[in-house]
Amino acid sequence: MTSGTDDRGRPEGSGYTYADAGVSIAAGNALVKAIAPLARATARPGATSELGGFGGFFDPRAAGYTDPLLVAANDGVGTKLKLAIEHDRHDSVGIDLVAMCVNDLIVQGAEPLFFLDYFATGKLENGVAERVIAGIAEGCKMAGCALIGGETAEMPGMYAPGDYDLAGFCVGAVERGEQLTGDKVAPGDVLLGLASSGVHSNGYSLVRRLAADKGWKLTRPALFDQEQILIDALIAPTRIYVASLLPLIRDGLVGALAHITGGGLLENIPRILPESAHAHVDADLWPQPRLMAFLQAQGNIEPEEMARTFNCGVGMVLAVSEANAADVTARLEVAGETVFPVGRIAAGAKGCTVRGSVETWAGKSDWTATHLA
Repeated sequence: MTSGTDDRGRPEGSGYTYADAGVSIAAGNALVKAIAPLARATARPGATSELGGFGGFFDPRAAGYTDPLLVAANDGVGTKLKLAIEHDRHDSVGIDLVAMCVNDLIVQGAEPLFFLDYFATGKLENGVAERVIAGIAEGCKMAGCALIGGETAEMPGMYAPGDYDLAGFCVGAVERGEQLTGDKVAPGDVLLGLASSGVHSNGYSLVRRLAADKGWKLTRPALFDQEQILIDALIAPTRIYVASLLPLIRDGLVGALAHITGGGLLENIPRILPESAHAHVDADLWPQPRLMAFLQAQGNIEPEEMARTFNCGVGMVLAVSEANAADVTARLEVAGETVFPVGRIAAGAKGCTVRGSVETWAGKSDWTATHLA
């Protein structure tokens, strides 16, 4: 310390500033300026997507609604963020954030209208926030919703250097009387599955535990696919199903939808069922992705645990009448989805049973897992 300065090099007697505490107002302002064009690119009828106010406005009438019910959802990305941070893969976790929210809206028949994000870190640096928010904007464009605001929090001492956390909030709308509640599901309905893009955003605490215990080399080609780096397979963003499903919902062809997130097939499908309806899922009807087979083999994970923890290659499940199944499948395939028949609805106690009879899930045959709601 030299004469006239304190132990931090500040002139003796000078007043403290926010920067002395580790928060840069200038960096925050620069971030808002940098992301404003990203937000404007998500503009849609009903929203202007201008940032900088105390709140964002949205006009449902300008979006074409006459008597809308508003539906809200919020979510995060979970410990998938640790992989993103450790391997400098910040560009797609924003898509994950949007996907986890908008997929929860579409299952209720709601069109996502606007999105807000919360980004928290110890120190804004290296353009990381811009990369994350660019991914959020991309996810919003994929879902057709406007990024109308958010919050960036710089909180020294709350996060380890380089760490950050994300939360997302989305509001959608559905015309009154057109919402999906599961009341249209009946015995005899067909269950269709839409392929996932990977692990999506659930189960990463187990993925990371396996990676640590098994000593995976994440920057090398995957054992199950030599043309893909393992970290890229693990970090693939959650698929957004909104654009494919919304036209079918509005045409009245879908009885119910289940977003396969935490709880897997076993616990999410019963959430869309009426009383006295039971979902029977046949795991032999679709190929388990090689990534899922790899996870199962590495952890010696029992099939029931797989069906409760991971999406097992199915990110969304539709309940449709048998008469509409072929038409729905064809339209989804034209929209770019990979569609599998995965089971049926039968009379019985509300819940879900997943069965396998061939040796496709870690060599296990004749297994059954049941969850009652």
